[in-house]
Formats: sequence, C-alpha cells, structure tokens
Amino acid sequence: MITESRRRAFLDAMQITTWLPRTELPFAAPSRPELLSFDDTDVEPAPVIELEQPEAAPAAPAPKGANSATASPAADAVRAALPRIAMPESRKKAVSDEQAPAVEQKPAVPPPRFALQLLRAGNVVLLVELPTGESFQSRDPAYILLKDLLRAAKLPDKPQQVGDGEPIRWPLLHRGSIDQGAEAARDYVQGVVAAELEEMDCACLWLIGAPALRFAGEVDPDACYRELTVEGLGVALTMPGLEQLMEQPGSKAQLWKAMRRSMPRWVVGLTESASSVHD
Repeated sequence: MITESRRRAFLDAMQITTWLPRTELPFAAPSRPELLSFDDTDVEPAPVIELEQPEAAPAAPAPKGANSATASPAADAVRAALPRIAMPESRKKAVSDEQAPAVEQKPAVPPPRFALQLLRAGNVVLLVELPTGESFQSRDPAYILLKDLLRAAKLPDKPQQVGDGEPIRWPLLHRGSIDQGAEAARDYVQGVVAAELEEMDCACLWLIGAPALRFAGEVDPDACYRELTVEGLGVALTMPGLEQLMEQPGSKAQLWKAMRRSMPRWVVGLTESASSVHD
C-alpha cells in the first residue's frame, strides 16, 4: 500500500478530486461525511407550454421567364452542341486543395520519462535522478559517488529512503487519455516532495540531475551550482546528475564551491541538534 501523501499526489495528477475507496485503506485519511450524503428530494418537472403554430404562408409564384427558358427545346439543342473541355487531373487536385480548409496538425509530444529517488541524510533531503531507472544498489558507481559527496558535505554517508521507498516514476500510466505531459509531471513531483517535507525537518533540498531540476525546481537542466527558492519546497541546491559528474571531472570542482557556500545551512543545524543532545 502507498502512503496517503503519494496517494493524494497520484490522484491530483490524474485530475481526480472526489473519490471513495471500496475498502478501508491503511494509513489513509478518513472520508469526508459530506461525500456520503445523498439528496433524495423529488424535483417537480417544469410545466410544458404549448405554442401555437403559425399558418404557413402561400408559396410565391415562379417567374415566367425561368420556366420558359428551362422548357425551351432550342436552349437544350444549343447546350448539347457545345464542346466539352475536360479539366486536367493536376488542376482538379489543385482546386480541391484550395477549397479544402487548412487544418494545422500539431505533432504529438511524447511524455517525459524519468525516475527519481527521495532520500534523507541528516537534515538534508535529496531528490536524485536514478541513472538506471532502478533504486540504488550498494555497489553502484553512482551511489558510491553520492556517498562521497555526503561525506564531503559533513553529512551522514548512508542516506535513508523517504516514505515507502519507491522511486518517483513518470509517466504514471502507459495508456489512457490522462494528461502525461511536462506540466502534469511537474505538479506530481512537487506534490510528492512537498507532502513528504511536511513531516520532516529539512534545512536544504538537493536537486540532483536534469529531471529533478526541471520538474521539482522548475529550472533548466543547465542551471546548476546555485541556490534557489522553490514555492512549497523551500531552499534548494541544484546539482548535475551523478553520471555527468563521473564523466566530467572538472564539474566536481564547481560543485564543491557551491556546496561550500551552502554548507552553513545544514552544518549549523547539525551542530545545534548535537549540542541539544549533549545538554
């Protein structure tokens, strides 16, 4: 079973505002009483008002000239004697294309595809792009690099999974008419992350990878090594993907500079929490 926060984000992405479960769901919020009440009051049908039909006006007589021209045998003989000129096929096609209304067909844009993992290390929450689309394994090179980054930032190097531990995947459905575009993906990712942040103390949110920057931070994938404030999510630090860091060693130096500027946010919080424990 999924948690209530992810269930609400899933229903919002499918544009479902009212729903009732068939059975009692664990960890679910109680149903609202107003959804279970039905109004059985009888509604009287509106009275039918009959309108008088107006009398039909007499048809106007046809002009004499038109009847005589149609029935004239001389006109039929002249029309039959005229030669018939056939229109070329190319001309017919051109005329049909000109008469047909112009319909602009927009190319179908495929839905974005990504997988994100929500982790926590100390008082920092991480939204990390999964390079393989599956959860991290202990021997994955990307996971080993992530642990090195956490140690350099003076954070616990064993991040814990948040919520039910399932990755945030998109698209939600492979078939159907539900909107699976970029805007729906952004609303879904931000909804899941915001619901999880409500239940924990977060000094800073790390956005790692292009999908995390685009659908959680609403910035371009190139907007790395900086802090930004995301409505509903708080302060976030943008980083490139783990694969990009492994392929471009020079980017690690830029990331280290950005981490040093933001480090007081979570180091101060860790120092205060440690002092409170000793006291």
